[in-house]
Amino acid sequence: MAKKIKLTRPELKRQRDALARFERYLPMLKLKQQQLQLTLLDIAQKHRAADRAAQQARRKFDAYRGILRDAAGLNIEALAAPSRIRTSTTNVAGVAVPVFEGVEFPEAAYSLFGTPAWVDRALADLREVNRRRAEQEVIRRQYERLYKELSRVIQRVNLFEKIMIPQAREAIRRIRIHLGDEMTAAVGRAKIAKAKISEEETAAAGAVDGPGQAFGAPETPAP
Repeated sequence: MAKKIKLTRPELKRQRDALARFERYLPMLKLKQQQLQLTLLDIAQKHRAADRAAQQARRKFDAYRGILRDAAGLNIEALAAPSRIRTSTTNVAGVAVPVFEGVEFPEAAYSLFGTPAWVDRALADLREVNRRRAEQEVIRRQYERLYKELSRVIQRVNLFEKIMIPQAREAIRRIRIHLGDEMTAAVGRAKIAKAKISEEETAAAGAVDGPGQAFGAPETPAP
């Protein structure tokens, strides 16, 4: 392992606690990853639908391009530009993302008698184009924020699965082996010490019994 660890019981407890924490947190990360992936698929579909709607609105407005110069000096493009894009915020897997609510346009104050009849329709169509573009932009921001968060979550999942959890398990294995070897060595030393003590006790007992025989009962003299 790259990181040097202490082969001690306190370190074993620390590594076990860390492993339990990693294994508890990993499923939560994977769930968040799944939620983000599903949400991004849904947002991508919405973006494609908004793009199709924008293209359709653009085709409708393009029919008026050839006669825009006949709008009696009226700047249709300026009147069709959004004055405000209304959004709200929602929470998706812990990420605050914008939600498209609508578009506000400046008041179209012009003479109904001094402009061609088609101006109203052209203005409405161009506003629809701009509304769809604004919706696309909000959806794009949603996607970017969630994709960024998904990238972070994937990095954390890989960190936990491929580095943190394997390192903790390897540390626990090494510490257990070391502590087991220490215990085996301690048991061996204890047996050796016990054997020496037993030998010393036996030798001491022999030393006590030896002099006793020298002062035994005197032999009975022959008659």
